[in-house]
Amino acid sequence: MSKLVTIYGGSGFVGRYIARHLAQMGWRVRVAVRRPNEAIFVRPYGVVGQVEPVLCNIRDDDSVARAMQGADAVVNCVGILNETGKNGFDAIQADGAGRVARIAAQQGIARMVHLSAIGADAGSDSDYSRSKAAGETAVSEHMPGAVILRPSVIFGAEDQFFNRFAGMTRMGPFLPIAAGETRFQPVYVDDVARAAVKAVTGDVAPGVYELGGPEVKTMRDLMAQMLDVISRRRVLVNMPFWLARIMAFGLDMVQAVSLGLIGNGVLTRDQLCNLRRDNVVAEGARGFSDLGISPVAMGSVLPDYLWRFRPAGQYDALQKSAGNLRS
Repeated sequence: MSKLVTIYGGSGFVGRYIARHLAQMGWRVRVAVRRPNEAIFVRPYGVVGQVEPVLCNIRDDDSVARAMQGADAVVNCVGILNETGKNGFDAIQADGAGRVARIAAQQGIARMVHLSAIGADAGSDSDYSRSKAAGETAVSEHMPGAVILRPSVIFGAEDQFFNRFAGMTRMGPFLPIAAGETRFQPVYVDDVARAAVKAVTGDVAPGVYELGGPEVKTMRDLMAQMLDVISRRRVLVNMPFWLARIMAFGLDMVQAVSLGLIGNGVLTRDQLCNLRRDNVVAEGARGFSDLGISPVAMGSVLPDYLWRFRPAGQYDALQKSAGNLRS
């Protein structure tokens, strides 16, 4: 019988890529999510019955244990960028990660992969970064043989980074950004998934791996590259931190007053804390080279999914070519 892997958050941005790769390798995949009816799209990743979404609340022991029953390996991809209701950073990224690891140890699971983030730091001013560090500590305590992956900002067709900013270019001639000089090392989502798959199959040594792409660029440079890809001219406005802080506070208050009905999907005060620090692979850290993976550059991927933000969409190049013929 083929092996079984439970992927917590397996229908999310990174989780779905891991699920697809493992299904193609013949694994049975159990996708543990809060809303299985919204994760039906993962079923075609394999043959009938090979990939199944199941109900799971990572805040509940029994729920986590049921989803893990009989698995040979577990992957935790659950994470949030903004706190809403009971889904706070500590509850999801610290306690939740620890819960998965503790129950995996109790059930005798052989391998665990945990998705963290570059910048995880117990001494950080950011609740997000502190909770990521606490999650790593809990995972290492219960599953010392686990593989912990720390990616930089992740890009891909479903990302919330380039897609978000590209969408903002439709609103006017200016594109406001915060922390324009902060450095990032964007990594392709499929490269992160391949690293996780290698860990699941036991092809890499336990420990922490920091994952960054082949390019290190400032926020301003990333936005300039995006604008070039979508063929739009916009004035990049680098907001000073004091102004960005006022904006983030206002957006956070709207979310609080609306009791979460209006989420802050633009910029939170906690995200602003993270933007003060570079998001790049630390010197001497283990990374893609230790995993035998050559990461993909942004230039070979961004045009494949950002084309829809061009003035003429998929016909942009054709329109330009026709214009050249007329001239």
